[in-house]
Amino acid sequence: MIPTPSLTRRRFIGQLSIAAAALAATRRVSGADATRPRKLGIALVGLGSYATRQLAPALRETQFCRLAGAVTGSREKGMKLASEYGFSDRNIYSYDTMAGLAGNPDIDIVYVVTPNSMHAEHVISAARAGKHVISEKPFTTTVAEAETALKACYDARVKLSIGYRLHFDPYHQELIRLGRDPAFGGFKQGRGNFSFTMQKKVWRAEKKLAGGGPIMDLGVYLIQGAFMAAGMGGTIGITAKEGPITRPDIFTDVEETMNFRMEFANGFAFDGVTSYQQNGNEIRAESPKGFVHIRSAFGYSGQACETQAGPMNVTRPMSHQALQMDDFAKCVLEGRESRVPGEMGLRDMKVIEAIYEAARTGRRVDVKV
Repeated sequence: MIPTPSLTRRRFIGQLSIAAAALAATRRVSGADATRPRKLGIALVGLGSYATRQLAPALRETQFCRLAGAVTGSREKGMKLASEYGFSDRNIYSYDTMAGLAGNPDIDIVYVVTPNSMHAEHVISAARAGKHVISEKPFTTTVAEAETALKACYDARVKLSIGYRLHFDPYHQELIRLGRDPAFGGFKQGRGNFSFTMQKKVWRAEKKLAGGGPIMDLGVYLIQGAFMAAGMGGTIGITAKEGPITRPDIFTDVEETMNFRMEFANGFAFDGVTSYQQNGNEIRAESPKGFVHIRSAFGYSGQACETQAGPMNVTRPMSHQALQMDDFAKCVLEGRESRVPGEMGLRDMKVIEAIYEAARTGRRVDVKV
């Protein structure tokens, strides 16, 4: 069992430590900017395309954090990133030397962006080095791994957040707001599809690395969207059916397509489809008084949202990733919890395991989250 966040003596001391660290971070800045916290240093763990093409550029936009290091299996990749973003090559680590992060004051936060099956290992290594952690989704590949990683962060008194960037997207924020607005009546039904056509086998289609197929990747966005619209957890009834394999050359040990339904205790029901052999990118939720429909819903940009009142027009914010990382840096500086905490990642892993069980057995699975 994971300890609950009650105000025990141990947790109280941990909160004092966080507050002291935040104060120290502020005091390290002198002169005219003495009241402004220094930018917290983030090290990226894993230098694949998401880390180098999305997260690293987003860190140029942030106010409260900066790219300060890397953990990689390729020293050459680390050197290239250091040169481009201006951090010391002393801040480049291998996966086997992550313990050395403990003695590096340049790095405050570690962002784990390795393949899914490595998330738990690298979250635990970062926590043991005393660094706050962001884990890319899915948090882990099993509930047991998620519980172990959560406990490691709790024991080390470090904060943990999941890379759920769409909580910082204005259209998804409207989905959340309306789902909780009594005047709107609450959503009753929803649907979503997030899929793309995979042309050749990559690590995302290998169970050893990904933990599963599209439900472990694209499907996480749909699960998140369902919770956003439902506005609650509790006990959820889950049914699911795996689609046929049309590309056996690619999908040897993971699903190609998954169809699933989540039925919430408040009456909201959500139908999701996720696939690596079709195309889709939208979410819709309906209530007796209106609807929200987001197209290009899960991309890095390009979202468009319509409600019963017409199209939503909002000023395009900075990247989701910049907003997400800045928010977590502020959580560290201010000693508060993330809006997308590790517990949310654990919750979603419970749903994923229930989806796989329901698809395997053909029976409804009730899961308490």
